[in-house]
Amino acid sequence: MKAIAIDAYGPADRLAVRELPDPPVGPDTVLVRVRAAGVNPVDWKIREGHLAAAIPAHFPLVPGWDAAGVVAAVGPAVAGFAVGDEVIGYVRRDDLQYGTYAELVPAPERTVADKPVRASWAEAAGLPLAGLAAYQALQLTRTGAGDTVLVHGAAGGVGHLAVQIARALGAGKVIGTAGEANHDFVRSLGAEPVSYGDGLLDRVRAVAPDGVDVALDLFGGATLDVSAELLTRPARLVSTADPEHVTRLGGSYLFVRPSTADLSVLAGLVDAGRLAVHVARTFPLDQAAEAQRLVEQGHVRGKVVLEI
Repeated sequence: MKAIAIDAYGPADRLAVRELPDPPVGPDTVLVRVRAAGVNPVDWKIREGHLAAAIPAHFPLVPGWDAAGVVAAVGPAVAGFAVGDEVIGYVRRDDLQYGTYAELVPAPERTVADKPVRASWAEAAGLPLAGLAAYQALQLTRTGAGDTVLVHGAAGGVGHLAVQIARALGAGKVIGTAGEANHDFVRSLGAEPVSYGDGLLDRVRAVAPDGVDVALDLFGGATLDVSAELLTRPARLVSTADPEHVTRLGGSYLFVRPSTADLSVLAGLVDAGRLAVHVARTFPLDQAAEAQRLVEQGHVRGKVVLEI
């Protein structure tokens, strides 16, 4: 198969197109012929070795955890999928080797779900990791009817989905932090935009004088401190970025979990017209390095996707 792979941790220019053996298909594994793969911040962090102490790696290492494609084969213990099914997957395994920047990816059955019919391949590939992060965070905080929800980074990959999912869960008001250039975009998602940076606390209080019920942090540090001051209950603070700090403040840390059930909920929201994935830009597979560099800059509106 054709794939992007690295032989050692390092900069983006180590990402190269390779011809690799087709991956094995385990007993509970779905082999997916990938049509598109989402590019996430964790991808470049893996490439640089930031997760080396936490997750075992085997080289050559194919990056990527997000995929949309067609089932090409199934293991003998797979019960929920068949050859020809169109699927999405958050293909995070227990080690790093068989990622989604490839023509074929072996996905444990627990990591995939049916593709939303209304989504393009690129949109579908942008949904799994970011959508699960948003949905699982809001579930962890028990977001529901009437809540005022603060979403940091509301124009980004996780944030723009979190705004829409919070609305779908019944939130009464969603406030989203974003740069001024993205305020109209955040409004179009159903949130009240506020600029991030110095003075954030006062700007949020101007639109939510009684504070907020739920806060979703994607940055850590000072953002968490501001969120804690605005919350009526610290337990409804969740962070995907700073486990130690959020725990000290009384909130929770989220490391996204693969879940067929949760992916199916997200796909259902897409097909119901209640959730849309904004794809900022697509790249061909052989431009994976350029795609990761764009994501690493940290100012992407929505998602970046590789088309395969």
